[in-house]
Amino acid sequence: MKTNFTMKSVSSVVIGIFLALYLLGVYWGFEPDEFDIHSEVTKAATAENVTPVVGYTTTTALILVSETLLNKPGGYLANDALPPSVFLDNIPSWEFGALEMVRDMALVMRQEFSRSQSQSLENSHLKVAQPQFNIDHTSWAMPSAESEYQKAVDALYAYRKALTDVNSQSAQFYARADNLRDWLQEVTKRLGSYSQRLSASVGREQLNVDLAGDNVAQQSTYSSANLQLKTSWWKIDNEFYEARGACWALLHFLRAIEIDFNDVLAKKNAKVSVQQIIRELEASQEAIWSPIVLNGSGFGLLANHSLVMANYISRANAALIDLNDLLSQG
Repeated sequence: MKTNFTMKSVSSVVIGIFLALYLLGVYWGFEPDEFDIHSEVTKAATAENVTPVVGYTTTTALILVSETLLNKPGGYLANDALPPSVFLDNIPSWEFGALEMVRDMALVMRQEFSRSQSQSLENSHLKVAQPQFNIDHTSWAMPSAESEYQKAVDALYAYRKALTDVNSQSAQFYARADNLRDWLQEVTKRLGSYSQRLSASVGREQLNVDLAGDNVAQQSTYSSANLQLKTSWWKIDNEFYEARGACWALLHFLRAIEIDFNDVLAKKNAKVSVQQIIRELEASQEAIWSPIVLNGSGFGLLANHSLVMANYISRANAALIDLNDLLSQG
């Protein structure tokens, strides 16, 4: 039997493969939906036949955000080496932003939330989980990022189960104002960085304030008194989606914090502050109707999506700083 391969048939196959990969890439490029932490906690507690305790909701939020990175359409894409995901950059940037928030939360849970004092022992499950999230997010083999992150999730499940064990005190979650402030300080630094990087999309000159406030302060190497900040045109969409991923994860963590730290926030009359921050973060997750991330000038004809995102993040960050100050008061 003789098979004839014509230029037309080969072209049709190539075009068909390209189209299939393109459509698959578009599908994998959709950002994950938000989840309802209340219903997810109820579902998990029912499945485990336990009553949620303090810390159960925050741990569940960390688990679900981490699992979303691994199980969303296409799975975890940042370390893929094959098409179509190797050609995608928006969702891998989104993944990295969410991962950074996961890393911060896992670290604070290990060092602060699960410990009563600085001299207390670390929780054995969190001691396993936290380092696993710190593997290079682009590692694809020996070990792969997904396998290490899954080990972290498994350890978080074990920690959550131990929290609800009434016959053991091996795992605790301390919902105290000082613990919450430690996490908020990490978050404000992260959001401050995103705000600066997003604002640099249009390019601007900024005075160097690295040593402001201390006339004897020093730094390792000399830097100019005026700094020119501008994000590369090729990196604008990456910065934008990384910030969106971070805000998506932070939004769910704050909803969980509102539940686990309810009494602390109520005592400080700070619940409304948390709710306002959540609203700002929700606004940052509005649908993008443009097929590309636009980079118009500040008051030009075209929109600048980075500046809009920076506005929401800056407002949320300012509210977080105010909340942190409020929690520090007696």
